Amino acid sequence: MSQLANKHQAINLSQGFPNFETSKQLKELVHTAMLNGHNQYAHMRGDLELREVIVQKIHKSYGATYNADNEITVTAGATEALFNAITAFVHKNDEVLIFKPAFDSYEPVVKLNGGIPVYIQLHYPNYQINWQEVASKISTKTKMIILNSPLNPTGTLLSKEDLQALEKIIRGTDIIVLSDEVYEHMTYDGLTHESICKYDTLKNHSFIIASFGKTFHNTGWKMGYAAAPKQLMDEFIKVHEFNVYSINTPFQKAFAAFIKDENNYNYLNQFYQNKRDLFLNGIQHSKFTFIPSKGTYFQLLKYDNITLENDVDFAKRMVQEFKIAAIPVSVFNTHHLDEKVLRFCFAKTDDTLLKACDILCQIR
Repeated sequence: MSQLANKHQAINLSQGFPNFETSKQLKELVHTAMLNGHNQYAHMRGDLELREVIVQKIHKSYGATYNADNEITVTAGATEALFNAITAFVHKNDEVLIFKPAFDSYEPVVKLNGGIPVYIQLHYPNYQINWQEVASKISTKTKMIILNSPLNPTGTLLSKEDLQALEKIIRGTDIIVLSDEVYEHMTYDGLTHESICKYDTLKNHSFIIASFGKTFHNTGWKMGYAAAPKQLMDEFIKVHEFNVYSINTPFQKAFAAFIKDENNYNYLNQFYQNKRDLFLNGIQHSKFTFIPSKGTYFQLLKYDNITLENDVDFAKRMVQEFKIAAIPVSVFNTHHLDEKVLRFCFAKTDDTLLKACDILCQIR
């Protein structure tokens, strides 16, 4: 869709990246780290100062405790962390539960390692999980359950009750939970992110995956990390060592300094809620219908009042005829289930969002 948007010079609200700059202070910290000679290999698990800051951040945010020496690994973005965790544990014929619609990197890595994806399809508008259905899909072959909250592409959140239900399911098993929490600092309307590490049973079974790129508006830097108990991280690091070995040093030094100030990320909930609200207020007189996103920087819009054409076809036509790009949600679903819903990214400048709103209000 981004290629199509470029071809037709359309406003691109499809791919999930900001079109505004990262912090000037953070960029200066990277430059300073380079000038100060931090240009050689970092420790394989990540710069120790950064790992210690991550441990402090997790404790402040969720009250959970990790060991910086052997329970944190800095990675080349969340994507590498996801790859490592799946590759370390999923082998031929192991089953992995995946909730659909799902971010598109989970399933291919499971298959690459010979695993078998077991799908649980969630549905518009609330995408609620039926935990009885989840329990029915658990077998002796179940190796892993992959979660994503806040959920891309739906903008929904897992609740305390959801995680308590999951706790009951995995208690007494060896099932690993892979918890993708890259949008942890983007929740709205007073709702809070329920991290998996807040629940002792889950924490002991789980990897938490986080993204500096998503949090600090620099997806091109490809920086993230994984947190997990030592017995899980010991296996994770075996893949990481021969995948990328270590992550670029000056950026780690910069993040170590930047994250110490909570103000550099605690503002994000309101920052992105303002953008969500600007976008939704701008399209309130359009033919699209919606439920406000609870998290992430994505908003789903339902278009069945406009047309009943396939969502992929409609998304392509919007780019060509109206010069605005979105993602059809069917591509994230099992069997390309089409519920007439498109995903829009509101991590854009206010000017871009207002221009997009004007276009969307003209589509009839």
